[in-house]
Amino acid sequence: MLGILVGLIGGTLSGLTGLGGGFIMVPLLVFFFGMTQHAAQGTSLAVLLPPLGLMAFLQYFKNGHVDVHVAVLVAVGFFFGGWVGGWTAQLISGPMLRKGFAVVMALIAIDMFFRK
Repeated sequence: MLGILVGLIGGTLSGLTGLGGGFIMVPLLVFFFGMTQHAAQGTSLAVLLPPLGLMAFLQYFKNGHVDVHVAVLVAVGFFFGGWVGGWTAQLISGPMLRKGFAVVMALIAIDMFFRK
């Protein structure tokens, strides 16, 4: 039941904000399930395998808020970048990976807060 709750929170906030579910689900998986950073990131990526974002995507698409051409190009980059990032993450210790994750989230938050 807790897994469904984490997915519901991650999916709702992802659809609402456009943030990748990982930014929401990874901390929840660490907190609620006591996962290591590696396990939480791997589990979050496993959620992406089926087209779970389809319903949120359709809401944006039907309102004309999706650039399909750009989405396809980004998906190709994400495909290869995901492999490189996943491989690299295995070389980093859990505590260092968690700290890096936190720094990236903080920098994005600061940028978004001060951007006009």
